[in-house]
Amino acid sequence: TQDVGYLHAAQDQFAALYQAMYVIPLADAQGRQGRGRAQQCLGNGAILRGGELDIAAAAEGQLHRHAKALHQGCVIRADIAILPETFTTGFSMNVEQLADTWEDGITLSTIRSWTKKYKLAVAGSFICKEGDQFFNRAFFVTPEGDAYHYDKRHLFRMAGEDTHFTAGQNRLIVPYKGWNICLQVCYDLRFPVWSRNVGNEYDLLIYVANWPEPRRKAWKALLKARAIENMCYVCGVNRVGIDGKGFTFRGDSLVYMPKGNKLADAGKREEITRTCTLSRKELEDLREKFPAWRDADSFELL
Repeated sequence: TQDVGYLHAAQDQFAALYQAMYVIPLADAQGRQGRGRAQQCLGNGAILRGGELDIAAAAEGQLHRHAKALHQGCVIRADIAILPETFTTGFSMNVEQLADTWEDGITLSTIRSWTKKYKLAVAGSFICKEGDQFFNRAFFVTPEGDAYHYDKRHLFRMAGEDTHFTAGQNRLIVPYKGWNICLQVCYDLRFPVWSRNVGNEYDLLIYVANWPEPRRKAWKALLKARAIENMCYVCGVNRVGIDGKGFTFRGDSLVYMPKGNKLADAGKREEITRTCTLSRKELEDLREKFPAWRDADSFELL
């Protein structure tokens, strides 16, 4: 099971959902819902929605399943759908059999068709092959078909990910409808230097994950810490269910505000959807009134 989410913008708001995240348009100042109004205000706000799903089928089956879920995002006029880490296969080291290619693969072509059909952006990750190398590749595809990707930098050695995948070297920040969005993957969450928001480079930090239940306390604590230290919204989209090795995933998809307040919680062990609102104005006011980001230490990654 996995999480998905929707992201939408309207007036001074930005909203979110999880455990399979979809992004939907926010209501305008009078409380009405509508893509036209949201499109006019995208620089000011957005909505992120999600629900937990189970990753148990083969890649093509999962793509079909998510297509049905994404239709809901279209109905509610979402702007972004966020899927969990390796959403088509689950977290696996069986890379030779499960990997897809990038530009000419079925995964990206299908996601592009979704973004065009449903008029929303889609993010997540899948096992990607380039040449003789394999990557845990996160993606962000816009309704216009622009495809951005980030290869997971911190590979989970405890499961042998470091011996089957190649680590990425470059961070990704996507400019989308007036928001800057940083996309990272699961184990990256434990390494704060890699997500450091120097000079407010981004406004929303997203983690797509397959984070098992026994480490749920770390998941929650680290998501909150990333929000506070980077003075940004943080959304963690996790899966639910039991994988092929018997590991249990309880979801706990979350959205935290820049001050560390929990804004949304998808709960545990069930496929579910939640909605919340993120305020661009509140983010900018905090950065102006409490500019701790100006005193951050400068550094260079080697």
